[in-house]
Amino acid sequence: MEVKAAGYQREDEKFSLSCPAKDPMILAIVENGGLFEVAGKKTFKTIKEINERIRKGKAVVVTADEMTRIVKSRGHSKAAREVDVVTTGTFAPMCSSGAFINFGHTKPPMKASKVWLNEVPTYAGLAAVDIYLGVTEPAEDDPLNRVHPGQFKYGGGHVIHDLLAGKKITLSATAYGTDCYPNRRAVKRVSLADLPYAVLVNPRNAYQNYNCAINLSNKTVYTYMGVLKPRAGNANYSTSGQLSPLLNDPYYLTLGLGTRIFLGGAKGYILGPGTQHRPEVPRGKNGVPLAPAGTLMVMGDLKEMDPRWLVGVSMLGYGCSLAVGVGVPIHVLDEDIARFTGVSDGDLHTQIVDYGQDYPRGEGKSLGLVSYEDLKSGAIRFNGKEVHTVPLSSTVRAVEIATILKQWIESGEFLLTEPIVPLPTAPRG
Repeated sequence: MEVKAAGYQREDEKFSLSCPAKDPMILAIVENGGLFEVAGKKTFKTIKEINERIRKGKAVVVTADEMTRIVKSRGHSKAAREVDVVTTGTFAPMCSSGAFINFGHTKPPMKASKVWLNEVPTYAGLAAVDIYLGVTEPAEDDPLNRVHPGQFKYGGGHVIHDLLAGKKITLSATAYGTDCYPNRRAVKRVSLADLPYAVLVNPRNAYQNYNCAINLSNKTVYTYMGVLKPRAGNANYSTSGQLSPLLNDPYYLTLGLGTRIFLGGAKGYILGPGTQHRPEVPRGKNGVPLAPAGTLMVMGDLKEMDPRWLVGVSMLGYGCSLAVGVGVPIHVLDEDIARFTGVSDGDLHTQIVDYGQDYPRGEGKSLGLVSYEDLKSGAIRFNGKEVHTVPLSSTVRAVEIATILKQWIESGEFLLTEPIVPLPTAPRG
């Protein structure tokens, strides 16, 4: 078999290759990267080539919204040749989030056993002055749901937001005392700048698709999907659709340990699969899951982040959380990835689940599928009636994140990274 160059030319470069190959599955690969085609096979690029184009200011970077229009008008084959990177974005409450903090040694030193930040308990079972602050932890004196529905006015997510906003918070710590760490109590006011170490480490972010929640019971229910009116009075959803990171790379072909991302307004990284990562769920013909599937564990330097992209959230009757801004660059390495990133809200579907009766019983079965195009329209049809839809995820903020990430890449300040270990995935149909 003869392997030939794809005949594709950009204004700054031209490739030419012709060589024999015995294995029909072999693709042409050259050390300096490039875009090639094996008769009947896919085109591809390397991350090394894309990074070189980024350094030269010649990379073609588009947002996921823009890629949808490009693929629709020109096809995924041409899009694969023309586009280097697609940027995505999502901004929504992500409960499985928090920060590792070292608050520095006191004098005399202490081995803290209990620590509070603005009266919000942290986990201190790490080392002398290391703690983990979870965003769903409420202030210790919160009445919770004893007065239902509870307001959950302040929690771990609000502490993180206050620190980023430059506010001083009260740190209180107690200890049982040891010979080397005799101090048993400390109280001090600290700002983010006073903390020797503060890193955001979120065990589960950027859920790949999520349920559309309704309530078929006869009473209002208060859930992590928001307030749901009785008898299907509203339908809430929490995914940015065609902008959502994992909906643009449904099989995680470009993602894994070490992937550089936008996190909280700064550069962060994927650590691996998030908790509850479940790639093997039912998928549509386009490969996109029809139910909650993949998730990301992520991290980044909290001191570099922006309070606009990490916002404390109070969910009536449910608890505290943190709205997190996440943006992931998808490397357009071949036609498959171009096709995946070209999906539109009309191509993406999620399942409708009853949170009034089925979900509390652990029986959250699918009551049907609905597209994100319909969800974003403001109303859907369910059981013969019109149901108003309410997003927990901000499309406006998602577009802004994707645009910021695009600007970072185009300016050369953000290079792509090769995943060291890929995310667990599912077989492609």
